[in-house]
Amino acid sequence: MNDYKPILAIETSDILCSAALYFSEDKFFTSSINMEHSHSEYLFEIIEYLFKTSGIKSAQLGSVAISGGPGSFTGLRIGMSAAKGVASGAGVPMVVVPTYEALAFQLSFLLSEELIIIANKVNKDEVYYSKFEIKSNNYLFVEELTILPIDEFIDGVDDMKVFGNAYSRINNSPMYNINSPSAEYIAKWALKYGNNLFSNDFDYFEPMYVKNIKIKERVKK
Repeated sequence: MNDYKPILAIETSDILCSAALYFSEDKFFTSSINMEHSHSEYLFEIIEYLFKTSGIKSAQLGSVAISGGPGSFTGLRIGMSAAKGVASGAGVPMVVVPTYEALAFQLSFLLSEELIIIANKVNKDEVYYSKFEIKSNNYLFVEELTILPIDEFIDGVDDMKVFGNAYSRINNSPMYNINSPSAEYIAKWALKYGNNLFSNDFDYFEPMYVKNIKIKERVKK
């Protein structure tokens, strides 16, 4: 990727609506709103604010990175559509960043060597779940991303640190209120791990839903 052009990064997988213009470790602009149902109303305002504040135009971007999930179906679709629109208009490649890996990467700068769980609600009966080992500003998968029934999830927590919104407290171990990564770390993950994943074939990029979307058909009586 071009080291002199910024990457626009977007995070909309959960309640956080966040975007960043990332030039380097020492220079980046970020703006976030932590409010339910804020993505459709504020995402483009945040992006425009970043362009205005940084003094650059979308044509000056080097690439776009989008948090790909798992997470809110609606939030992921809004973020993906915005990322594709900006990348297409600017004529730059984009990359889909695995949300839980970006969060584990972010946490690796906050924690020492230990095992952690990231778990967010799918619905009242299930959670998105993954276990990582945090080590030397990096992360390793211990258990791959999956969906677990809540009872099975509770039985496997023990006394590890759990990040996400699946529960406020489990087995006397605090549930840390960090549900998704900041957009800054979406950009950092893309630049460190995603160099071979950037592409201009936007039609092939889709959110990582993990769980199939069920479409209900109403029958008129």
